[in-house]
Amino acid sequence: MKDAGILIIGAGQAGYQLAVSLRDAGYEKRVLLIGDEPDLPYQRPPLSKAFQSGDCEAEQLTFQTEAFYAGRDIELMLGVRIPHIDRERRQVTTGDGRCIDYEHLVLATGARNRLLPGWDSSTTGLLSLRTLHDARGLREALNRSQQAVIVGAGFLGLEFAAVAAKRGVSVRVIEASSNLMSRAVSSPVADAFRQHHESLGTTFSFDSGVTSIHTEAGRVVGAQTTDGTLHEADLLVVSIGVIPNVELAKEAGLEIANGIVVDLNLATSDPSISALGDCAAFPSRFAFGNCRIESVQNAVDQARYLAQRLTGHTHGFEAVPWFWSDQGGVKLQIAGVAMGRADEVVLRGDRAGLKFSAYGFSKGQLVAVESVNRPADHMAARRLLAADAPVTPAQAADLQFDLKTLLQPAAARTI
Repeated sequence: MKDAGILIIGAGQAGYQLAVSLRDAGYEKRVLLIGDEPDLPYQRPPLSKAFQSGDCEAEQLTFQTEAFYAGRDIELMLGVRIPHIDRERRQVTTGDGRCIDYEHLVLATGARNRLLPGWDSSTTGLLSLRTLHDARGLREALNRSQQAVIVGAGFLGLEFAAVAAKRGVSVRVIEASSNLMSRAVSSPVADAFRQHHESLGTTFSFDSGVTSIHTEAGRVVGAQTTDGTLHEADLLVVSIGVIPNVELAKEAGLEIANGIVVDLNLATSDPSISALGDCAAFPSRFAFGNCRIESVQNAVDQARYLAQRLTGHTHGFEAVPWFWSDQGGVKLQIAGVAMGRADEVVLRGDRAGLKFSAYGFSKGQLVAVESVNRPADHMAARRLLAADAPVTPAQAADLQFDLKTLLQPAAARTI
């Protein structure tokens, strides 16, 4: 029988990266990666863009081959559900009744999509996008579609909207708030992307929600909104955010609050259990209180940190949150978290030409930078935020001022 070792529940970006990083850090005991999907661990970001446009296929999305995992002595258990944790025995139970021991358990259970009330997955043309299975169904539906309605103007919904519009599909996006990406970006950036999507042919219904889904013979034919309008559609895609998968942790008696609560070490209230990625709520000086960061980079950063911590090599987790989204040829990159914090926004660059950055400040302190087709600004922003550099709004707005000089030691800046 093998040593209990480290058991990772969740084979998404965070779980995969942790397994690999443990081996990179020299961990020699058992590493077992359990996922509830049958596919080899794969990248999710291309599912709404390159996979939908046909620029890549499923086999190109997998992180590694089966031979890679065998070569690194990483055990895979795919298509397996874990409904129970026995913390006293340090043991989990699989859906088919098997018991697996662990020395340390890591929950990388991710999140699932929010769905509209009355959701019926058997309705043809009514879809959401989270998994490779979802993506396959959506691509098939898009190939047959002429009129698409997308509910939710967040990153994923807009990425898919751009692909559909470029395919010649009539696209309408229904959004409950007054602008797109309202939880993630400032008004100037939201306005710029709205104009960009409208130039692709997408139309928007803001301050609006879906009250009912209309079907005929088991197929979606439209969505009725709060103003009484029926928007005809042969494809209805719902992208209204996610719910962290905390049920397993909650059943085990772990602390839950907007996710599985962890400390700076990504440890839960049980010292033998850690959590990371989309399901974990952690303290960050870059946000208010405990936060959940739903991004690839957060999953990667936390996995690399946790591998170091579990092999005794490091201190508390701290990384600048950053995000990106590609929407119809325009790249958005965000460093930091501005939501509910920024009270002043200044622009740097060419707003009309879609090459600019929005610098968000809270009481004079830089808290986030949203860059549109300005990758150099984004890279500098991550360094500025990590260093708590003393950027002022006037400096951020002045193209002649080199913000990187603020990264120099204070003595050097005064010479």
